[in-house]
Amino acid sequence: NKSQRDLKEITPYVDKVKAVYPSIKALSNDELRAKTDEIKQRIQDYVAEEKAQVEELRKGIEDKELEEREAIWAEVDKIEKAITDKMEVVLEQSLPEVFAIMKDTARRFAENEEVVVTANQFDRDLAARFDFVRIEDDKAIYANHWKAGGNEITWDMIHYDVQLFGGVVLHKGKIAEMATGEGKTLVATLPVFLNALTRNGVHVVTVNDYLSKRDSEWMGPLYMFHGLSVDCIDKHQPNSEARRKAYEADITFGTNNEFGFDYLRDNMVVYKENMVQRGHYFAIVDEVDSILIDEARTPLIISGKGDDSSALYQQADDFVKTLKMSKVVELDDKEDQDEQVDGDYVVDEKHKTATLTESGIKKAEAWFHLENLSDAANMTLSHHINQAVKARGVMKRDIDYVVREGEVIIVDEFTGRLMIGRRYNEGLHQAIEAKEGVQVAAESKTLATITFQNYFRMYEKLAGMTGTAKTEADEFNEIYGLSIVTVPTNKPCQRKDQPDSVYKSVKGKYDAVVEQVVECHEKGQPVLVGTVSVEKSEILSKLLSRRGVKHNVLNAKNHEKEAEIVAQAGKKGAV
Repeated sequence: NKSQRDLKEITPYVDKVKAVYPSIKALSNDELRAKTDEIKQRIQDYVAEEKAQVEELRKGIEDKELEEREAIWAEVDKIEKAITDKMEVVLEQSLPEVFAIMKDTARRFAENEEVVVTANQFDRDLAARFDFVRIEDDKAIYANHWKAGGNEITWDMIHYDVQLFGGVVLHKGKIAEMATGEGKTLVATLPVFLNALTRNGVHVVTVNDYLSKRDSEWMGPLYMFHGLSVDCIDKHQPNSEARRKAYEADITFGTNNEFGFDYLRDNMVVYKENMVQRGHYFAIVDEVDSILIDEARTPLIISGKGDDSSALYQQADDFVKTLKMSKVVELDDKEDQDEQVDGDYVVDEKHKTATLTESGIKKAEAWFHLENLSDAANMTLSHHINQAVKARGVMKRDIDYVVREGEVIIVDEFTGRLMIGRRYNEGLHQAIEAKEGVQVAAESKTLATITFQNYFRMYEKLAGMTGTAKTEADEFNEIYGLSIVTVPTNKPCQRKDQPDSVYKSVKGKYDAVVEQVVECHEKGQPVLVGTVSVEKSEILSKLLSRRGVKHNVLNAKNHEKEAEIVAQAGKKGAV
C-alpha cells in the first residue's frame, strides 16, 4: 500500500544521514560551521554558469524594443527554470550532510550550556542584537537558552529518526502527516536549513502571529549559528523597510494572511523598489489542511473608499422585513424554483444563497413603484435588495458575526476568533448593519484580491505539515499536486481514538454530551467540549449551568480572555 511505498522511498535517505552522521559529529564547532559554508559555496558554484547567463541577458534590456524585450524575458524564464531544476539536484546530493549538520547542531546546544566558535562579522552583528550570543576576544559564545514567545527556553531537543524521515518528506515537496506532539516544528528545521542554503529565501507559514513569532525565536538560533539570517514579517509594519528586510532574510516566518496581503500590496506599488517580497521559492505551511483546503477559497481583499449609499441599504432592509422566507436544504436545479417553495424569497442552506421568488419580485416592484425590477436602470436597487435578502436569510448573528458596541464584527468560521477590521464585500456588511440597526458605513471598492489557493500555487516548491491530512488527500493532489506521507510515530501511540457517536435528534445529542461531561467532571477529569458556533457554545453552557457544573466558555465574544482560560483548561475538574 501507499505507506509502505513511501517508507521504501524515504528510508534510504534517513540511512544516508545516519551513515554520514559520525563524521559530522567528530568535527569541532569551527569545522562544523566551515562545512556549512563549503556546502553553500558548492550550491552556488553548481549554478554559477546559468546565473551569469541571466545577468548577461538582463544588461541593457530596458533600452530594447518591446518585442525584443519579450524574447529576452522568455529566455531568462527558461534559464531560471533550469537553475531551479539544477538546484534540486545539488540539494539532493547535499541532503545527508546538511541534515546531519542540523541534527548535530541541535545535539551540541542540548548537551552544552555554551557553544564556542571563532567569531566572524555575522556573530558580532548578532551579539549586538541578541542576548544569547556574546563576544569575548576572538570567540563568539552561543548560550543554549533564549527567549521564545515571551518565555525563557533551554534547548533540549535532538532529532529522532522519524523526524529525519519527516524532514525528507518536506524537502521533497510533499505533506508530512504527523501525530500531535511528534515535533513538527523541529522537523521543519531540516528542510528549512537545507533550502535556505540556496540563498533564495524560504518561507515558513503559520496560522497565527503568536506561532510565527514564537517559532522564529525558538528555532532561529540554530540557523543563525550557521550564518543564516532569520526574520518574522509579523513583527514589522506593512510596506516598511523592516518588512522588506524580513523578506531578504534567508528564512522568513509569517502568517498566511500577511504573506498574501504583502503580495497584493506589492502589486499596487508604482515602482519596483517599493515592493517588499523578492520571490516565491519554497514555502513550508504549518496546519496545511486549514490553510490550503479549509481557507483555500477565502479571498484576501484590499479595498478603498467607495460610494455612500447607506440610505438605500436601510430602504432595502425595511422592504425585506415584510417578506416571507422559505428555507430548503438544497434547491433542485432541474425544477423551477417557484414550484419548490411558497415564500417571497428562498434560502438554500447548503450553498448559502438567498434569492427572490416570482412573488418577491412582484412585491419589490410594488414597494419601490417600478415597472420591471430586472431593468438595467434598476441594477443598483436590485443588488441592494439581494444583499438585504442574504443578510436576513443566510447570515446569522452569533454564528457568522457578533454585534459589539454598535459594530458588526465577523467571526472567523475556522477558528471562531473575531476578525476585527475585516468587512464582508459587495455591500453585504452594510446590509447586515442595516438589519441589526447599527450605523451603516460607506461602501468600499475592491482594489486587489487573491485567494490562498492562487497565492500558494505561485511557489516553485510547496510542502506542508499537519496532524490530519489523509481525509483531504484527493483535493491536495488535484489542486496543488501535493501527495501526503504519513510519518510513523517515534513510540507506539497509546491514545484510543473512538468512533463517532450519531444521535437521532439534537436534543438527544446534547443530553448525552451533558451526561458525559457530568460523569467525567465528578471524577475530576478536565473536559474540553468543542462546538461549531458561538450560539451552540452558549446553548451547552446553559444546559451545564442547569446541572450545576462550573465551567468556562471560550468563544468569539470573550476571546480576549483566551490565554487566561486556556492556561487553566487542564486543571483538575476544569470544564
